[in-house]
Amino acid sequence: MSVYLEKLAEFSAMLRGEGLAVGTQETADTCEILSLLDLTDRETVRLVLQAVYAKSREEQTLFQHCFDGFFVSVEQRDAIRRKQEAQAQEMARRRREAEQDMQVGGQPMNLREDLQEVYVRMSEEKRDQLRQMLEKMQGNLRRSPKLYSNFIRSVFMRFLLEQQMAMEDDAATGSEALDPDMALLYRDISQFREADIPRAAALIAAISRQLDAELSRKRQNRGHSGKLDFRRTIRKGLETGGSFYRLAYRKKRQKKRRLVLLCDVSGSMLQFSEFVLRFIKSMSEVSESSQTFLFSEETREVDPFALQNMDAFRDYVRSSGLFGRGTDLGQALEELCRHRPPALGPSTTLLILSDTKTIDLPRAAQALVEARRQAGRVLWLNPIPQRKWPYMASIQTMAGLCQMAPCSTLEELTRSCRKLMK
Repeated sequence: MSVYLEKLAEFSAMLRGEGLAVGTQETADTCEILSLLDLTDRETVRLVLQAVYAKSREEQTLFQHCFDGFFVSVEQRDAIRRKQEAQAQEMARRRREAEQDMQVGGQPMNLREDLQEVYVRMSEEKRDQLRQMLEKMQGNLRRSPKLYSNFIRSVFMRFLLEQQMAMEDDAATGSEALDPDMALLYRDISQFREADIPRAAALIAAISRQLDAELSRKRQNRGHSGKLDFRRTIRKGLETGGSFYRLAYRKKRQKKRRLVLLCDVSGSMLQFSEFVLRFIKSMSEVSESSQTFLFSEETREVDPFALQNMDAFRDYVRSSGLFGRGTDLGQALEELCRHRPPALGPSTTLLILSDTKTIDLPRAAQALVEARRQAGRVLWLNPIPQRKWPYMASIQTMAGLCQMAPCSTLEELTRSCRKLMK
C-alpha cells in the first residue's frame, strides 16, 4: 500500500497545482477506501477519487483532465509528452515565421495582438495565400515605399480580420475543423450552450493559471530595492567560510491593487458577468482583495461566500430579484461612489462589466466621470464585438471617458485580463 500512497501523494500534488483544494486528509481517506476495492478497475478508481477530490462541476472537469493525464502507462505518458513538446516547437516555429512575414520594407507592421495570434493559428494554405498576395505588391512597394507600406498593411490586416471572423463563425456553428479549445476561445460568450460551460470553466482555470505564472515571473525578475538584506548576506557568507563578497539585496515590494467589480446581471449580461467573475476569481496574483457589486435597476454588494461556488451563481442572481430587469448604470455608479465605507480609492481598479446599454445615458456618463475621479483606474469590459462599436452611441460615449476593452470571446477576455497585470 505504500506504493499506492506514494502515487496518490503525487496525484494530490498535481491536483493542487491545478488549483484544487486537496490536503493530506483527502489523500489518507482515498487510500483507505481504495484498500477495500479492486484496483484493476480503472473506472471504479476514477469514481472514488473524483468523489473525494472534486466537489463542483468545474473541479470535476479539472479532475478528469488530470486523471486521464496521470494514470496512464509509461509508454502513453511518453507519447503525450512528445506530442506536447512537438506542438510547442511547432507553435514557436510559427511565431518566428510570423515575425518575419508581418513586416513591410523590413519594418514590423505593429498589428493587434489578436490578429498576430490569428496569423500564427492559420493553416499553411491560408498563410501561403497571404504571402503570394504580398509578393505581387513588392514591385509597387519598391517604387513608392511610403505610399504602399500603409496599403500593404491594410491588406494584411483585412485578410486577418476575415480569417478571425471565419474562426468565430466556425466556432459558433460547432465546426470540428478547429481544436475544441480554440473553438471556445473564439466563440461569442453569449453563444455558449449549457453543455459548453464545464469545458469553458476548465479552460478559464487553465488560462488563469498561465496568467498567474506570467505575473509571478515578472515580479520575481524585477530588480532589487537597493537596500542590503543583512540576514541573506550573512547566510551566503557562512556558505563560503565567512567571506561576504556575495551581497544580497531586498526585493522591491509590489503592492497588489484592490479590485472593485461592477457587474451588469440584467438579461443577456448574466452569462458574461459569470465568466468574467470566474476569470477574476481564478487569478490570485491580480489583487490582494476585491469587492463585487451586481446591478440592474438596483445595486447590491455580493456576499463573498456567495461566490465560493460559481456553479450556483446564476441561481443566486435569479433569487436576488436583480435578474430580468432593466439597466440603470447611472444609479449603480452613483451608489458605488457614495458607498460607505468607501469602495473606491487611489489604489483601486474599477472593473465595469456591461454592454453600456442603460436607461439614462447622460446620467451614467456623469456618474462615470465621478467614479473615474475617485478610483485609481477604470477598465470597462464590454461583451459587444468591437466591429459593432461604431454603430452604438452609448459605447462611443463611454469609450471617450474610460479605457474600454472588447471581451466578446474568451480570447479577448484573456487579453483584457493581461491589461490588469500592467
